[in-house]
Amino acid sequence: MRGDMQPPSGRPPPGKRWHTREDSGIRLDATLRWWHDDEPIEHPKIIELFNASLVLDDDGRYQLRIASDWCYVQVEDAAYEVRTVDVTPDERVSLRLSDRTAEALDPTSLQLSPDGVLTCRVKQGRAKARFSRDAQYQFGELLEEGPEGRLMLRTGLRHLEVPLSLDAFHPAS
Repeated sequence: MRGDMQPPSGRPPPGKRWHTREDSGIRLDATLRWWHDDEPIEHPKIIELFNASLVLDDDGRYQLRIASDWCYVQVEDAAYEVRTVDVTPDERVSLRLSDRTAEALDPTSLQLSPDGVLTCRVKQGRAKARFSRDAQYQFGELLEEGPEGRLMLRTGLRHLEVPLSLDAFHPAS
């Protein structure tokens, strides 16, 4: 029997289930790892394809859109990874994301997760992005201490306060 044909009963074989666009069995966990039916997706080209194909629809639901095919996916926390932090010639901070797009950082959206990872809002504030270790380091190189332990984002001659404090990075033991 071919894989795309249903058995005569119209039900999936034992231990299997049919997937639909609404229930694809695909999810992106809180650490930005892809899963299908609770099995990790490990092939790098599939991971890259999924990262590049993830979109947020008008209703706020995440979809994978590959050519003319699409399905909804479950996103547990952040949908995108900040992979690189750049300073543009006009001294703005640009983020390169896991979907191969770049956009300006909204510094007011920065937060530090309980596990010490920076996050921010992207896609016009509609989605959350989690900084990779490299991107967090790159961003940290742009920070300096300001008044009262606040952190300042320094990009050339520009200095902008960010909603983070040094205490957030060094919690009391």
